[in-house]
Amino acid sequence: MTLQQDRSGWLTARGVGKRFAIAGREVRALAGLDLDIASGEFIAILGASGCGKSTLLRLFAGLETPDEGEVRHAGARISGPSLARGIVFQEHRLFPWLTVAQNVEAALLNAPGSKPAKRQTATELIALVGLSGFEGAYPHQLSGGMAQRAAIARGLVNRPDTLLLDEPFGALDALTRAHLQRELRRIWQRQRTTTLLVTHDVDEALLLGERVVVMTPRPGRIARIFALPPELPRDHADPDFARLRGKILATLDAGPAVPAAGLTEHAA
Repeated sequence: MTLQQDRSGWLTARGVGKRFAIAGREVRALAGLDLDIASGEFIAILGASGCGKSTLLRLFAGLETPDEGEVRHAGARISGPSLARGIVFQEHRLFPWLTVAQNVEAALLNAPGSKPAKRQTATELIALVGLSGFEGAYPHQLSGGMAQRAAIARGLVNRPDTLLLDEPFGALDALTRAHLQRELRRIWQRQRTTTLLVTHDVDEALLLGERVVVMTPRPGRIARIFALPPELPRDHADPDFARLRGKILATLDAGPAVPAAGLTEHAA
């Protein structure tokens, strides 16, 4: 196996199907889904509500298991949660009785290392997300954006090689969301942690992703993958940004037609 092949298969889904029983009837969330994510890549998974994008993320996290097919991380089949994969949800899910520092350190409970070393690691991650000075604050003393910063620090504190984000800014106001999007991109550029972001916001996907994966309505499949050029200005006012936004919206509006396998567009 070449280095490039190994890198491109860091996270993989092959023929993945997932079903749920809701009110006595079977609902297919995912069907025949294939996806490859490279090590160090930032992928944005985009789709309408109910298309199965959060289900896919939970499969990669090991919180769910597929009914058909398989998901793998670094070549190993995913069978449960792992410290190698950090996860951040839409709600920050901080423990209200713990301070910011204690919440971040709590994620290191089962990790090796001494207590002082863990405290130092937590302090470094709190600084990385811009919360230095708030180590002793409790969640109720933080704004929504600050609480999500703390959640991101907790997701990164074990130095995972993969970070999974399930609409982490969806509950925030527009100004806070824009600020945290810039911060997340800064953190990714510094850490180069493989990142998978689930979102329903086209602009957010374009602002953050190296590739934008568009899913069909339920059952979720890959409709199209947009590979964004590195030189793309992450600016709403830029004509190239606006053109790509229009193409992605057109793909979303195309409806539930079954896509061609592996259809990738290199957005020039």
